[in-house]
Amino acid sequence: MVRRWAALGVGLVLVIVIVLVINGCLKSEKQQSLKDYNRQVSTLAQEFDAQVARPLFSTLTNAGAKSALDVEVQVDQLRIEAQSLTDQARNLSVPGEMTEAQRNLLLCFGLRVEGMDKLAAVLPKTLGGQGKQTIPLISGDMEIFLASDVIYSQRVVPLIQETLQANNIQQLSTAPSRFLPNIGWLEPDTALARITGQQSASSSSNAIAPGTHGSALVGVSVGTNTLAPEPTINHVAGGPNPTFTVTVENDGSNPETNVRVDVTVTAAGKQYKASHVIDSTQPESKANVEIPVTGIPLGVAAKIEADVEPVPGEENTENNKGTYLAIFSH
Repeated sequence: MVRRWAALGVGLVLVIVIVLVINGCLKSEKQQSLKDYNRQVSTLAQEFDAQVARPLFSTLTNAGAKSALDVEVQVDQLRIEAQSLTDQARNLSVPGEMTEAQRNLLLCFGLRVEGMDKLAAVLPKTLGGQGKQTIPLISGDMEIFLASDVIYSQRVVPLIQETLQANNIQQLSTAPSRFLPNIGWLEPDTALARITGQQSASSSSNAIAPGTHGSALVGVSVGTNTLAPEPTINHVAGGPNPTFTVTVENDGSNPETNVRVDVTVTAAGKQYKASHVIDSTQPESKANVEIPVTGIPLGVAAKIEADVEPVPGEENTENNKGTYLAIFSH
């Protein structure tokens, strides 16, 4: 009987040890799954910041001075990257206790994709000279990005941390994520100025920024022909509807907006006029503007006058104009 009771005691101890080992393994496995989820969320959040948010706002800043096509292509590529990161988040292995955190994470990333989609759709019009009309839509996109940041900081991170701490996982942080760099992008006037250099009608005023202001006419060409100023007579082939390429330089110390360029051709007693407005120019940079003029008589002497209209605060206008003589032919 003594031996039987001893054997029973040993068996009971073994059962207890086995149960404790199994529970320890299950607990360890559970903790590891929670740690893995936190690590994966942190990685995706950091990738969203580094691969989408920062490149996006770098691209948007001074976009008006860049190639519109290049800007649109870059934003579209970033939009695709945002969707890819969201798909990765959707395919995470989610522990049961992290279900609510995962739901908010997908909401956060989904808002960022939505904002990118809407931004990519309206950006061509903004860069095409309709910034004052489209900028309220872009400000709305920025509010979407801000909402995603709030969800991440106030729901995703706290829910993950609460779950970790409830499972005795201490001192394990969740990476922060901030898509919108600052709240200045929420202001339509600020966003418009940052993207295109323009001011909205609501923010325009008679105040002139300190420093010098001005535009200079650098040159005029038609096709491959660079026009020489008078008294040289330029012989220009291409028919009665030439397109003049006017090169303008901002020779002041301030960005300028709505720079108007006029071209007037006088031939056979008539004038043929056309103009174009450059949305914005940057100090010490040049901009080319194409201005088509139709109906010019062929085979007769013509006088071409190119004029860059003065910007507010401009004092020296001597270099704003150029006069050229030409004979147009087929």
